Amino acid sequence: MKISLNWLKEYIELDQTPQELSEILTAIGLEVEGMEEVETVKGGLKGIKVGQVIECQKHPNADKLSLTKVDLGNGMPLQIVCGAPNVAQGQKVLVATVGSTLYTPEGEAWKIKAGKIRGEVSEGMICAEDEIGLGTSHDGIMVLPDDTEVGQWASDLFDINTDIVYEIGLTPNRSDATSHIGVAEDLAAYLKINEGHSGAVSYPDWSAFQEGHGDGGLKVEVLDHKGAPRYSGVKIDNINIKESPAWIKNHLKAIGINPKNNAVDITNYVLHEMGQPLHAFDAEKIKNNHIKVEKLPAGTKFVDLEGKERALHNEDVMICDGSDRGMCIGGVFGGLESGVTDQTKSIFLESAFFDPQSIRKTSTRHLLRTDAATTFEKGTDPNNTVNALKRAAQLMVEYADATVASQIFDMYPDPIQPREIKIRYSRINRLIGDDISKDEVKAILSALRIEVSKEEEDYLLVLIPTNKSDVLREADVIEEILRIYGFNKVSIPEKVVSTISYKPNPDLPGLRNKASDLLCGFGFNEMMAVSLNEEKNYEDAAKEHLVYINNTSNIHLNVMRADMAHSALEAVAYNLNRQETDLKFFEFGKVYWQENEIYKEEERLSITLTGSVYSESWMGTTKEDHAGFYYVKAAVDQLLQRLGVVSFQVSELSDVPHYLYGLKYHRGPKNMVKVGAIHPKLATSMGVKQEVFFAEIDWHATVNAGSKTKVEASEISKFPKVRRDLALVVNEEVQFDNIAGIAQKVGKKTLTSINLFDVYKNDEHLGQGKKSYAVSFEFQDMDKTLKDKDIDKMMKAMMDKFEQKLGAFIRK
Repeated sequence: MKISLNWLKEYIELDQTPQELSEILTAIGLEVEGMEEVETVKGGLKGIKVGQVIECQKHPNADKLSLTKVDLGNGMPLQIVCGAPNVAQGQKVLVATVGSTLYTPEGEAWKIKAGKIRGEVSEGMICAEDEIGLGTSHDGIMVLPDDTEVGQWASDLFDINTDIVYEIGLTPNRSDATSHIGVAEDLAAYLKINEGHSGAVSYPDWSAFQEGHGDGGLKVEVLDHKGAPRYSGVKIDNINIKESPAWIKNHLKAIGINPKNNAVDITNYVLHEMGQPLHAFDAEKIKNNHIKVEKLPAGTKFVDLEGKERALHNEDVMICDGSDRGMCIGGVFGGLESGVTDQTKSIFLESAFFDPQSIRKTSTRHLLRTDAATTFEKGTDPNNTVNALKRAAQLMVEYADATVASQIFDMYPDPIQPREIKIRYSRINRLIGDDISKDEVKAILSALRIEVSKEEEDYLLVLIPTNKSDVLREADVIEEILRIYGFNKVSIPEKVVSTISYKPNPDLPGLRNKASDLLCGFGFNEMMAVSLNEEKNYEDAAKEHLVYINNTSNIHLNVMRADMAHSALEAVAYNLNRQETDLKFFEFGKVYWQENEIYKEEERLSITLTGSVYSESWMGTTKEDHAGFYYVKAAVDQLLQRLGVVSFQVSELSDVPHYLYGLKYHRGPKNMVKVGAIHPKLATSMGVKQEVFFAEIDWHATVNAGSKTKVEASEISKFPKVRRDLALVVNEEVQFDNIAGIAQKVGKKTLTSINLFDVYKNDEHLGQGKKSYAVSFEFQDMDKTLKDKDIDKMMKAMMDKFEQKLGAFIRK
């Protein structure tokens, strides 16, 4: 939300510097996220002077150009080439001198330079009004009155306002501060309590408003009081649509709103002044002169102000005419066929209080985050609609030559009363952490316009103004008191009291940081994907386990992701489409599925690799530099070791559709990790045409497996390691785990390492259904040097076991 300092000063006297005011606003809960100086004319007309054309003749080398001499009042006339058809001798004009900066309508800066135009020197520019931001006309140069003083700066001649605009990060609970008056009231309360300010706020005067007689030929009917608890309006005739007065345009432009015409500008002005959205309908376009507030059947077509056709939801509150045609999505967006145009002569001006939850749902469904919608969803003041209506109507009478043609329509069957809340002094001091006197508490409440309805020794009953829709309980009132009392005034205790806390085991946040640090060290970047996906990405066999959602904002993302692979491939495809081919990602996220109508979710960690492992280098790349299965497997192995997971089995993957091949790490039937190559069919369907290697880790299963591991340090052995290699021909179904398990039992503590370094398959050389494993074994004793006979004895025992239990053939 943007707040103009000049505008704010119309309601409250302020003598603080802009920076001091910024600090106060932040202190009272209106956090200033930015502060900038703005001008009604960009650049402030700096470098532009009033001059008089003392000579004007045809350019010798161009038929459509004039060669002029312009006096700027210093006795040194400038020669300027001018292309305007209306330039003439004797005129008083505006001259942009050499070195001054002008701005295009789009805000781009450009400098005036001396130079030659068709062979003649030009030392400046005689300006049209659109070239310096004083208007939109480009028919010719701007000619000033004859009595204008030559040589004066244009910034002195025109009323150029400089303003300070605050960008406030307005939180959803601050329904009372959605306008300049709301901010002024908050400031007044703080300044009155803390800096001796009077606390006075100057409210706009609509006392001159005169209500019309009768209904103006209109019938207004509210059929949905739940969606529109209060609906007010008035008919205004003889409206003259034209440009708004400068002061309204300046205020709107300061906060980033482009003025359009007086009718639209006045509704926008009152919205940002009083926090009450308004909407104007062209009264002549209201069929049957009948306005109905109702809900229309789902799927009903509605064409909005931008010409876009929308299908309505059956919960959308609609403002309709007598034929049940939607003229406006209530509180959100207007319709094309009932909007105000330059030809409009009569309007119906609406000021309503719409149900905040309904507005939030409707604006989100239709992706319409308008100023009105964001204000209504915070909760406007239901008892302010008529005041805002009178303010806007009176402005239209003054600045649009209009007349009020009807009495005020006001449908308010169940008036909303101020909420009564009990607050205890003991509770105030306990929550704030400071002793605030009873008199100071009551003074703060009074400054906030919170009325005390009953006072007792230990507590107060207070009435909460209806503009504070989020103040619902005692703690909320205490928060209001603290804002004005001042967070910085709360004293810091002289002693600190703490209790011993224990980290949970496993420490999930700590382990997550460890895993992230390790993967970042491997060169991976963390990604974050949405937990939604498209049903079409999953095979028919898996769809019965998908968790479906009703996503009204994007109907294509209709299921919760059942695995991490699809999200990873979407990220890969996105980057490949932007010529980023070497990618290393990891992501912490959740997957969702259902079994027998029971919904389940689990946290996973995914690792994705594609392209080249290393950056392009002058040393060139080799085949080994490209992403491969073993690089991802190495990352998984290092991660498991870092997490203390040392006891598990490794098996080949089977029946996992999105893997071409791979391994799974598991403890019995409980899977921890699946790692392998993504199936090309799936990758292609997701727009990826290069190899992708992927690991998906069941995070909780993995960290639980390592949570009981004890890390022990031992002295480095003084005695050397001995390595032996063995080639075994085994049946296809034999896994490396089978070999490692047998070797570990035979070698016991002496066998320190087992590694599979080659797998060879060839039916012609080895036989049908056979494969060859090349395995290395490392032996080491902490107390002595191992002798060959000791190693040979263990290797002989291993080979016997391999032959007996696995049917292995030892290649020699």
